[in-house]
Amino acid sequence: MLYGEEHVRRYEETNGEEGHDWQPGVPCLILTTKGRKSGEDRKFPLIYQEVDGDYVIVASKGGDPKHPGWYLNLQANPEVKVQVRADKFTARARTAGDEEREKLWPVMAKVWPDYDEYQKKTDRKIPVVVLERV
Repeated sequence: MLYGEEHVRRYEETNGEEGHDWQPGVPCLILTTKGRKSGEDRKFPLIYQEVDGDYVIVASKGGDPKHPGWYLNLQANPEVKVQVRADKFTARARTAGDEEREKLWPVMAKVWPDYDEYQKKTDRKIPVVVLERV
């Protein structure tokens, strides 16, 4: 199974032929954010689902008490780059509000049931992020 930088590299080299299907039924995209301190591109393979033409990701960090770095980056600069298989595009990232999150959480937990466990491990409300193509 691919992880981290190796996952990103193989995904980009093969236009997602390797790495899009991280596990059976668990698709990944590549999210590129601008580092909030460095200004450099930072790339992350993340589990996603397409919902109403947008892409949805979860800032879980395995239930850690702190948000993942990529989430802090997109809060500072919500314009991101996304790659889904060979499709590369610019998107605007936004955190789902409470009502929208209630609808999206079960969609994401269906594809990755551990999200429910991660939420139990932390007091922070794990953000659900919507990536809207621009």
